[in-house]
Amino acid sequence: MGPVSAKITIDAPRERVFAVISDLAYRPAFTDHFAHEFHLQRLDSTGKGATARFHAKAKRFPIWMETVIDEVKPPYRLVERGRGSRQDRMKLGTAWELVEGPGATTEVTVTFWTEAENHVDIAFGKLGAGRWYRKQWRKSLRRLRDLIENDEPIQPLRVAGASRI
Repeated sequence: MGPVSAKITIDAPRERVFAVISDLAYRPAFTDHFAHEFHLQRLDSTGKGATARFHAKAKRFPIWMETVIDEVKPPYRLVERGRGSRQDRMKLGTAWELVEGPGATTEVTVTFWTEAENHVDIAFGKLGAGRWYRKQWRKSLRRLRDLIENDEPIQPLRVAGASRI
């Protein structure tokens, strides 16, 4: 599936927006409408190597996905790579780009893509997976904007049974 993008302007400084986006523990706060059973895979949920696994529950093509933060250039860019589908056979990618706008606004662009090699995964891409993911990322960005602009405290996800000493 080719890249799908969504864009929004958030009335907050770029550093603050980047801090929320770059911490995988905050992801369920704005992606839980499509990313269910979100699990952190290591104690540190920020920085290169931070990993999370979740279930994307699309009606026609529900799949498990794993995302790993691969590239961090604060406060401009965050790139995640991962795998998904049955037996993690499909490569995935998500890129977040933050651009300063006028005043204290930040323009956030998220781009999501898959690199399907299996004929079943390719067929799902042709059956509307791109439209579905575009819709979900647009909604996620609106929810992210509402969380940040309303100064609501965001409850981070924690690794179960882990000692934070």
